[in-house]
Amino acid sequence: MAIDAGFVGSTLAAAITMATPLLVAGIGELIAERTGVLNLGCEGMMLMGGIGGFIMEYYTRSPELGLAAGVIVGVLMGLVMAFLCVTARVNQPLAGLGIWILGLGLSYFIFRAIWGMQLPYISTLRTIRVPFLAEIPWVGPILFEQNLVVYFAFFLVLITSFILSRTSLGLRMRAVGENPLVAETLGVNPTRIRSLAVLIAGALAGLAGAYYSTAMVGTFTYDLIAGRGFIAIALVYFGKWNPYRTALAALLFAGIDAAQLRLQAIGMNVPYQFLLMTPYIFTIVMMALVSRKAEFPASLGVPYKKGK
Repeated sequence: MAIDAGFVGSTLAAAITMATPLLVAGIGELIAERTGVLNLGCEGMMLMGGIGGFIMEYYTRSPELGLAAGVIVGVLMGLVMAFLCVTARVNQPLAGLGIWILGLGLSYFIFRAIWGMQLPYISTLRTIRVPFLAEIPWVGPILFEQNLVVYFAFFLVLITSFILSRTSLGLRMRAVGENPLVAETLGVNPTRIRSLAVLIAGALAGLAGAYYSTAMVGTFTYDLIAGRGFIAIALVYFGKWNPYRTALAALLFAGIDAAQLRLQAIGMNVPYQFLLMTPYIFTIVMMALVSRKAEFPASLGVPYKKGK
């Protein structure tokens, strides 16, 4: 197989599919961070959403119910994170790492408790072909022959940008992320806003995790997410807390990831270990270049106590 138009088209279509969970989880992380909460537990939330979605679909044979279960499990994990970071004011990075470790261990424990050493498979989420638009030459099959979550992910970018920049809720979120004390004097409840943001982040991380098990892989394995929860966090920094830039960063990462997989498939004469690490090298380089110029939300990672 050569690198031709068909190769490029299939790579772009795969990149959009692979960018979807990164984008969904990344937007959730962006919302949490805009209110001042650093959610390093994103990976653990995705893992728990993955096992929750897999169990639901395995017993109901419904990918849609599997996705819904992933969202519910993600919200429950978000409740734990919100209690630790917002209510108990625990150190946010440490709380996030604790959530990650919890999700990593608990998800695999649940899987082994139910299936032991078996590796069951489920049917994946079906593709939805958009009439007329899918007929557009070359572009149509890439953009308009995707599954439901792909379409939701890009709608999510639009609605998040609108909410953060054009609504009173978005203004409150940004105000709490910059200076929660000033926001409180203006009648905003920082605890409520931060808790809401973390619950949204949990729901979206759970959906992203369920997407991996119910739409991409069709099973569940140890460390199914493979560090992509942390990649989603990095993409928010790369995108400078802007939904559109975060979406672009997700597409760039997924594009490199999809390309390396297809280069392996055509037998490119490069060690596969090098190809596997190229998306992560890209992330590290981009973080090094962007982080020095990034304008963090002023209260990011700083616990807030009422009146202080």
